[in-house]
Amino acid sequence: MGDVKVDDDAILKSFLAEVGEVERDNRSRQLNPFEHLNLSFDSSTDDVKRQYRKISLMVHPDKCKHPQAQEAFGALAKAQQLLLNDQERDYILTQVQAAKEELKMKRKKQLKKDTASKIKSLVDEGKHEQIYEQSEEFQKELKLKVREILTDQEWRRRKMAMRISEEEGRLKKDEEEQKEIRKKKREHEEQWEGTRENRVY
Repeated sequence: MGDVKVDDDAILKSFLAEVGEVERDNRSRQLNPFEHLNLSFDSSTDDVKRQYRKISLMVHPDKCKHPQAQEAFGALAKAQQLLLNDQERDYILTQVQAAKEELKMKRKKQLKKDTASKIKSLVDEGKHEQIYEQSEEFQKELKLKVREILTDQEWRRRKMAMRISEEEGRLKKDEEEQKEIRKKKREHEEQWEGTRENRVY
């Protein structure tokens, strides 16, 4: 029973530390919901719901007196929401796959330079790669790479949204200028028409 308490304390400490890191990071890192829920990338929706219930009880602002409990509870709710939404989950898993491929390519390049590892890899007929992908080192690298990719994608999305907003603003300004030009032209035509009698000889 004592082990479970220690495990829970470790999860809570890790979760609050990560939320604090995201809050402090002025690049507004994109949330990695699997990481926030302390789940592996192949977790099921039932795993997501179970883990959400478990951590939410620990970080609920009514029960947790940590100064970041409110932010942590919000981040947790957002993480669950993302992973229970099929479209969002598929998007995140696509980025996870991209991160895996990038790390595999990086490893292949390293193996080309390291002859002993290359020979071992060939002898093991791919088993060596499977073992590596299940290793703690690979999982750690994968988490960081997924975080990096999600952040880059979020920044691209924000930049695109900003460009769209700027373009919409420019179009609105152009439209207002055109309205003003049409208005002045109409006023000028009305004045011209009003002075017609004075101009008729």
